[in-house]
Amino acid sequence: MRKNLRFSLMGAIFCFFIFGSSSSWSQTKINKTDANKKIAELVQKMTLEEKVGQMAQITLDVITKGNNRFSSFEPVALDPVAMKKAFEEYKIGSVLNTANNRARTPQVWHQLITQIQDAGKGRLNIPVVYGIDAIHGATYTVGATFFPQQIGQAASRNRELVKKAAQITAYETRASGIPWSFSPVLDLGPDPRFPRIWETYGEDPYLDTQLGVQVIKGYEGENNNVSDPFHVASCLKHFLGYQVAFSGKDRTPAIISDQQLREYHLPAFKAAIDAGAHSIMINSGLINGIPVHANPKILTQLLRNELGFKGLVVTDWGDIENLYKRDRIARNNKEAVMIAINAGVDMSMIAYQYEPFCDDLVALVKEGKVKQSRIDDAVTHILKFKYELGLFETPVTNFKDYPKFGSKEFEQAAYQTAAESITLLKNKDNVLPLIKGLKVLVTGPNANSMRTLNGGWTYSWQGEKVEEFAAKYNTILEAVQNKIGVENVKFIPGVSYKMDGKYFEEYADQMEKAIDEAKEVDAVILCLGENTYTETPGNLSDLYLSDLQTEFAKKIAAAGKKVILVLNDGRSRIISKFEPMIPSIIDIYLPGNFGGDALADILFGDVNPSG
Repeated sequence: MRKNLRFSLMGAIFCFFIFGSSSSWSQTKINKTDANKKIAELVQKMTLEEKVGQMAQITLDVITKGNNRFSSFEPVALDPVAMKKAFEEYKIGSVLNTANNRARTPQVWHQLITQIQDAGKGRLNIPVVYGIDAIHGATYTVGATFFPQQIGQAASRNRELVKKAAQITAYETRASGIPWSFSPVLDLGPDPRFPRIWETYGEDPYLDTQLGVQVIKGYEGENNNVSDPFHVASCLKHFLGYQVAFSGKDRTPAIISDQQLREYHLPAFKAAIDAGAHSIMINSGLINGIPVHANPKILTQLLRNELGFKGLVVTDWGDIENLYKRDRIARNNKEAVMIAINAGVDMSMIAYQYEPFCDDLVALVKEGKVKQSRIDDAVTHILKFKYELGLFETPVTNFKDYPKFGSKEFEQAAYQTAAESITLLKNKDNVLPLIKGLKVLVTGPNANSMRTLNGGWTYSWQGEKVEEFAAKYNTILEAVQNKIGVENVKFIPGVSYKMDGKYFEEYADQMEKAIDEAKEVDAVILCLGENTYTETPGNLSDLYLSDLQTEFAKKIAAAGKKVILVLNDGRSRIISKFEPMIPSIIDIYLPGNFGGDALADILFGDVNPSG
């Protein structure tokens, strides 16, 4: 049995004043005019190759020891030869992501990034900027606090909780030595087919705008002082119109009128820019036949000239390469680089093959196909970003200065956010709340899984490694056992996911036994939904809940006992084939590591469902 981690909604008072007082660093205040002067002087001193290197971002696996640059040996260690090539020869200015797609301890992060900073500063002592997808917590850090995904945070309708989640995520990301988070997602999420809708605040532009501003305040602080070691630079994504692809599938074309773009998709980004957000990531898809990475009307005329954005513009993963490999608007990599940089890209999230980008961009400038002024403009944005992060003074923060990392106080905030996100959809005949003396069956593929409670971007990209890192937290089953006693709870899965397969792969797992057991108990807690996914691996062609789960739900309902359907999903799936048979339905979305505890408190009447 895992530790009982039940929390009261009336729990600890959050004293975030410590975020501004416990630092061991004395921050160097740089006057804005002086900073701009220093940056201009630095740009003048840089060679073309050094400037181009600043515009290149590579993933960590490229510079670690391994069989190739796509994977790493364990335990992870940096490769001096690979680092020398990347930093000394190609002058690379930014690194992202983890190695081998797995979480690391704060201690390991500190060691890795310290070595990277030492190797990467070059003759002009320009620090490397490290970025990470800290989506609903410090994604790739062992022991970090995980909140509900954005769709669940939106269901809470609680601005303060959303800001608090961002504050804590910023604190724990900085505890990992990382100053830049590729978050928040400010895409609208109107299409439930899309595999990243759970990363959004939903389909309402007003809610998206309101919560987007709060998360910027949480990440960056009220005054956007991202040199503060308890805050990070935010990255608004994905500019613009990413999640309304015509097909409903990831990174596919969208058709959006100018009116729709401005009325629905732009407001949240505009408000976040006005709130001081430091960086923006570009939409990986196409709008009206033009890849956004190749569209100066969006990246320069709209973003820079109209909205007045002064920060850093970064591509998404491998998207300049996609201009010729996927979109076929460029004849080769060199032409793709030319199109994207001229459109307004500052930094390319190359990931792996950085040499072609750097070599081609240097050649393009020498050939006059990319102006030197465009390079200087991009590098100025990048250096300003690094100055504002305080990296020239403190290239890496130290985990020892973050005593609240993974603390009970932070866990309480995650629990409270989960509790306020959970949404009661149906409660015929007042089935809920349940009486604590009942005998219950907990069943379904989502009943005993920490993975499904969290979703993707949790300890790994697709969330498939959650069970390895989240053993101390409670699944739905364990939380219910803690609530009413193990002796009052039966568990038979009925349906299980293939944990080493695709998110939709599942199989009958003692289904008939579960149905028989349903006849012997007072109530059934039926936990259905989805396994974890994000991006293209999460594409689907049918919104109906799977045939196997539908069959199971019908048979459980036919047993004649009280059934509470718990939906644990990242997007709305159609359940009309069996919904009329189910008296009570509750949606928990992707509530994080404390979702099981919050749900149990709601099911048995200790907390009111308010999502």
